[in-house]
Parts: sequence; C-alpha cells; structure tokens
Amino acid sequence: MSNVRSVDHIGVAVGDLEAAIRTYRALGLEGGEIEELPDQGLRLAFFKVGESRVELLASTDPASAIGRFLASRGEGIHHLALRVPDAAAALARAVDAGLRAIDQRPRAGAGGARVAFLHPKGLHGVLVEFVERAEGEGH
Repeated sequence: MSNVRSVDHIGVAVGDLEAAIRTYRALGLEGGEIEELPDQGLRLAFFKVGESRVELLASTDPASAIGRFLASRGEGIHHLALRVPDAAAALARAVDAGLRAIDQRPRAGAGGARVAFLHPKGLHGVLVEFVERAEGEGH
C-alpha cells in the first residue's frame, strides 16, 4: 500500500531518559545520544538494533503528546515507525484507504527525517508513523 521499506524504529515512552539510556546500554545496544525537539516538548535517544532502531522518548512538557501518553498509560511502547520513500505519498494512500491521519502533511522529525502519523483508531490500537529519510541517513 505505501511501499514500506522496513521497520524504521519502535518508539518507547520513558519517564527518565537518562535511566532508560543506561538500561538499554546494559542490554548491549549501541547509541543513546540525546537529541532535543523543544517544539514537540521532548528529548529522545536512538539505539541501533540490526537494521532497525529503538527510540526512547521523554517529555519536557506535560502537555506534549509524550507527556499525555505517560500520564495516561505510563511507560511503554508508544509507536511503530515504518520507513517509506515518500511520507506524503504514503500518508495520502493511507487516507485514501480510509485510515485516519493525525498529520495533514509530513513534518520535521528527529534526525532530519520527514514524518507523518496515523491515528491508532483503525490500526488496532497502534500509533503508526511514516518516516522518510534521505538515502544513507539515520541515527
């Protein structure tokens, strides 16, 4: 449907980013450099896992999407990110297929990616993110 290339990453909401980084490093995963997205009220860190990654997400603003998620559900898996060659086209195909979009168009994401989210209603409770990166780009 959307030319999905791979699972780009799995996003995990955490209350304490530094503690979570130590935990994931203890698993033997590589990465964990902190990136801040102040306009989205979050701090994050990526860990490489084979061809995919785990993204740890911590809120800097209780009103942010991650802040609200943590308040209502606690720590845990937040979203599944699918790598696509064209986030706008993937989003349009999903909407045409009857899925509900959160984003009307792709926006800037971590690491310079273009991202767009689909609402978990209609996706069996899973928040799905389309991720478009330039070839060779990634964390």
